[in-house]
Amino acid sequence: MALQLSYEEARDFLVKYHFAQSDLPGVFTQLGTVQYDPLNPVGRNPDLVFQARVPGYRVDDWQATAYTDRVVYDAWDKQACLVPVSDWPLRETIRQMYRPYHDREILQADPGLPEQILAAIDAQGPLSSQEFEDRSRLPDNNSWYGLTRTKRVLRAMWACGMLLTHHRKSGRHYYARPAQVIPAQYYNQPLLTDEEAFHRWIILRRHQASGLLRPTAEACIWSACGDSTTRKKAIAQLVEEGTLLPVQVGQKAALYHMPSSALPLLNAAPPPPRVIFLGPLDNFLWDRKAVLQLFNFDYTWEVYKPAQQRRWGYYVLPVFYKNRFIGRLDSRLEQGTWTISRWWWEPTIRPDAELVEALRQATGNFLNYLRACAVRLEEGVDATAREALSTGK
Repeated sequence: MALQLSYEEARDFLVKYHFAQSDLPGVFTQLGTVQYDPLNPVGRNPDLVFQARVPGYRVDDWQATAYTDRVVYDAWDKQACLVPVSDWPLRETIRQMYRPYHDREILQADPGLPEQILAAIDAQGPLSSQEFEDRSRLPDNNSWYGLTRTKRVLRAMWACGMLLTHHRKSGRHYYARPAQVIPAQYYNQPLLTDEEAFHRWIILRRHQASGLLRPTAEACIWSACGDSTTRKKAIAQLVEEGTLLPVQVGQKAALYHMPSSALPLLNAAPPPPRVIFLGPLDNFLWDRKAVLQLFNFDYTWEVYKPAQQRRWGYYVLPVFYKNRFIGRLDSRLEQGTWTISRWWWEPTIRPDAELVEALRQATGNFLNYLRACAVRLEEGVDATAREALSTGK
């Protein structure tokens, strides 16, 4: 039998699920995966995810957790993500899915190059694309795969797990064999090769990442989760075993599912209210149609749109307070100064003294997160927002 929640109850649940403060390992225990994107106007997407949940977090703090402590590693999940190292034996099906390689076209031109790369890494240790002599650029190529032949091959090998990110310098991957990255206690575990068991696991992970998820959520959320028939079967099995709980939300009884382990949060106290700046790929925002349905907030990330087609701006962050979205801002870090070019209040928001003070505190915290020394407001920031944003530090 499905659990019945009003929109308000669903909103309150998601706030408690996502924004109870934690530490970095605790974020991964809760969410299981955090999407990586290399764009860096105010920290990269994982930085923004962590600053929304970890008190005192500062840009790039996560790299010690990944590359020194080896708590998480870079993997292909829902796009490029950071995931727990304990996932290594469970993700074998994803790696097999992309073998021989994620980007097969580039291998046809030079099938011997992967073995040359592996030999070089074995001889010299972790290497980036810059350590290889081939710098020839490829025409009309997707920049994610890489603009040179070697970079593109490295990314193909990375996606299927032949190589992993050993560390980064200024965002650049340095690659190594998996055994050099994954701790032995996980690397030597038996691999999960049962596809039905894998699909149950990865689909449960998607619900863990979101907290509350529609079975009809947009396709990118279900990357590596199989086709619709496979997903439907896995969800039914998870419901039958009690791991997932069907939830009907609102008067129209829209169907969602939530991990049954999160059920106690329905009766838990809400976290202290605070203004939160959300990254564009934050797990909270993964299902944009659900965000619109539950919060009446319509968000599109416009960073890859031509400037003339943008309604809002280049790298607009949603702004959240208590259990609702209150606004959005477009900003960038420039030589130690946080420059805010535009601020938009949501139409129903009437800022009072309490909200202005919460925004002031959030501004100070965000400056600390950015390691910035000052904030600069451009003309697109209204007087009420200006009052709080200009006194954050």
